[in-house]
Amino acid sequence: MTTTLRPTEPLQRTAEGNRSRRFAVCVNSRPVGTLHLATHPAFGPSVAQILDLRIDEPDRGRGRATVAALAAEEVARGWNCRRVEATVPADQAALLRLAGALGYVERNRNMAKPLPRQPPALPPGSTGRRMTEAEYGPWLTSEKARYERTVVERGATERDAREKSERDHAALLPDGIGTPDVLISVLEHHGETVGTLWVAQRSDGAYIYDVEVAADHRGRGHGRALMRYAEADAIAAGATRIGLNVFADNIPALRLYESLGYTPTRHHLYKQLL
Repeated sequence: MTTTLRPTEPLQRTAEGNRSRRFAVCVNSRPVGTLHLATHPAFGPSVAQILDLRIDEPDRGRGRATVAALAAEEVARGWNCRRVEATVPADQAALLRLAGALGYVERNRNMAKPLPRQPPALPPGSTGRRMTEAEYGPWLTSEKARYERTVVERGATERDAREKSERDHAALLPDGIGTPDVLISVLEHHGETVGTLWVAQRSDGAYIYDVEVAADHRGRGHGRALMRYAEADAIAAGATRIGLNVFADNIPALRLYESLGYTPTRHHLYKQLL
């Protein structure tokens, strides 16, 4: 039996050159599933995304998804893409194993945890406070620069990364430090600034956009203190759940979050196309 992709719609194209197309996964012309392939709206026509891949229950476990994913890669190569990305929910262990077998590598993951009723206490000597206007400008400059570096590492040009950083920060912080449902804070230890924190309230709970320990204060437990402060802020705002994003190669952060009870919700994977 032959598994193929059959287009179910015309190729969709934007003025910027991005593409999108939906396919039926077929076995000898019999539809057994669906696949949606598109180029990345932020990283442009050179990066493809498998946005959806579903195989009907009776046809699962027969290699249909494997062949469909490989066929999608060939379509992406035909679109002149250099990389393909996919997001796998954490509860889809079979899909995660399939992606690993096909050579996909985890870039980052989303993690979350339910919040307790009582806020956690900070360690002795540690206190949190809101960031001042005077501190906000330098912090934002540094935050944008870090974000730009992560975007460049995903294949964007420096110019595109800078423009994306400006757009995203303008959307997330339209009123700066006074943006509603946003708390930007400073952690002090015995009166000395040791880290910063950016937490926002979203419809699905609180979300930690950034947690940063000053370079000369790392390895002293301040990251754990910042996380406790983030959770206390979230609880005070009425949240019952808190989430974050962490890069897969940041092992110390992963271990910290795991020790605090965070578990994966989504894995973000990529594969270079040769």
